[in-house]
Amino acid sequence: MKHPSTFRTTVHGTVFGHRSSHLEELTAGDRLLLIPDPPGGDDPAVWVHLPEGDPVGHLPPEINAWLAPWMMRGGAATARAVRVSGTDVPSWKRLLIEVSCNDRAAELDPA
Repeated sequence: MKHPSTFRTTVHGTVFGHRSSHLEELTAGDRLLLIPDPPGGDDPAVWVHLPEGDPVGHLPPEINAWLAPWMMRGGAATARAVRVSGTDVPSWKRLLIEVSCNDRAAELDPA
């Protein structure tokens, strides 16, 4: 199955720990880091971090299922905040990001 090289997604898990306070620092257009779980774990996730390293949340499971293995094979992905909402919005909708995958680093299709 072919996966998109650019897509938008919400970020989940933004309410745990101090992650919600990091949302207050973000504005649309801000760059974010995408970091996959280390190899070997069950159901690896891709985590969203501020450029300084603080975690903000993780991508939804249906995206983690293909993006985390692809990144662990050498794929590179970047992200930017598209929309940042406040506490009046459900937590899983507060941060919308756009992800761009560098398909030259690794094939988007599974090996």
